[in-house]
Amino acid sequence: MSRTVYLNGDYLPEAEAKVSIFDRGFLMADGVYEVTSVLGGKLIDFAGHAARLERSLSELDMRSPIGTGALLEVHRELVRLNDIDEGMIYLQITRGAPDDRDFVYPPEDTPPTIVLFTQNKPGLADSPAAKRGMKVISIPDERWGRRDIKTVQLLYPSMGKMMAKAAGKDDAWMVEDGAVTEGTSNNAYIVKDNTIITRNLGNEILHGITRAAVLRFAREAQMQVEERGFTIKEAQAADEAFITSASTFVMPVVEIDDATLGDGTPGPVARRLREIYLDESRKAAV
Repeated sequence: MSRTVYLNGDYLPEAEAKVSIFDRGFLMADGVYEVTSVLGGKLIDFAGHAARLERSLSELDMRSPIGTGALLEVHRELVRLNDIDEGMIYLQITRGAPDDRDFVYPPEDTPPTIVLFTQNKPGLADSPAAKRGMKVISIPDERWGRRDIKTVQLLYPSMGKMMAKAAGKDDAWMVEDGAVTEGTSNNAYIVKDNTIITRNLGNEILHGITRAAVLRFAREAQMQVEERGFTIKEAQAADEAFITSASTFVMPVVEIDDATLGDGTPGPVARRLREIYLDESRKAAV
């Protein structure tokens, strides 16, 4: 069955949704995006995603074509129209489609392009990967410097996913100046002596919405949290590891560059944080 998508104010069958070849998202990767998960037909962490979207737009001097309240209603309507119980909603806003290609930003009155579509993912919260854990490799971090802005410049993360696939693994952790920054589409964590360690916020990593929630829940559960960089060698010697993202929630990592962590199964901290996150997020879902 064809999905209903949202494009510039209209709900359309996906086959009828068209974007100009001059759109700057297509030509320049001049756009930002967000992905919000849906559990039980409700939106997870919507307020956080909306706030980060506004920050990303502001950092790029890009105006929003829609207010937060209206954006929430679009999300809810897409969930309804596409009968999504578990899945995701992808949102992208670009600087729009001027009359021709130019490196210079188009006139300020150029309408932004806004696109939203759903992805139906039954069983999203009960992923088999969460029970077996992920295996990751390390790769150099060769992205641009403003990773705190959630732009559509995703070529290198895509390359990283393919490097991991070619190695027979699940994902890649990126390394810069000797320390792990983050995963290709997620924030990275290790656990050592009951302390959760993850990269501190800065321009080097995405300010994950799931990251913020998980760290808050961890502290509320009296878990120790340390925000700092760590090396791959330190990660390989950790008791356990995990990642967080809007689509994976809390996902255990059991192997890093062929080094098995612990007994090779998901650790207790990651398992407990996943349980807490899913429980609390469902309660707060809108």
